[in-house]
Amino acid sequence: MELLVATRNKGKLKEIERLLADTGIVVKGLDECGDLPEVVEDGDTFAANARKKAATMARLTGYVTLADDSGLAVEALGGQPGIYSARYAGDDASDADNNRKLLEEMTHLPGSQRQAAFHCVLALCTSAGDCQLFEGRLDGVILEQARGEAGFGYDPLFMVPEYGRTLAELPLDIKNRISHRGQALKRLVEHLYHLG
Repeated sequence: MELLVATRNKGKLKEIERLLADTGIVVKGLDECGDLPEVVEDGDTFAANARKKAATMARLTGYVTLADDSGLAVEALGGQPGIYSARYAGDDASDADNNRKLLEEMTHLPGSQRQAAFHCVLALCTSAGDCQLFEGRLDGVILEQARGEAGFGYDPLFMVPEYGRTLAELPLDIKNRISHRGQALKRLVEHLYHLG
């Protein structure tokens, strides 16, 4: 089975390819499908954005398409950056820009109020418009400064308490097993096996 993953994010694509490596599913990214339009993520939830991306790309390409919307929600910031995680510091913001803004927003917060969670919603859609949603969540704490070189996004700031390390410090295999995206993909894979 070929699966189109509706992303141009190389880090995210690599993570999904690795998670699906043993399934026999061939993963393709948007860059392999020619000139496709950007899908405007104008939903007000992770689920709405994931469904819109997957359904649009499945319809345009004919491939079964997987899209995710995921992000970081900080309790003390009322769930921010939330659906705006990738563009928290602006539309063209880099990971470093987003991390800097998050740390600025949290400077007044003591360690006891730095709880956060990564959320992921995966949408799997066919060209006929049938969609299934799969969710995952990882709880953690936002540190006051970045640690680790691996990962992407907010990974260097997000400490997983049971490991005492940030997602950017953990080996990729462990990160994939415990991450919000890893949990959602595990549910997706179980669903695909039941179908097959």
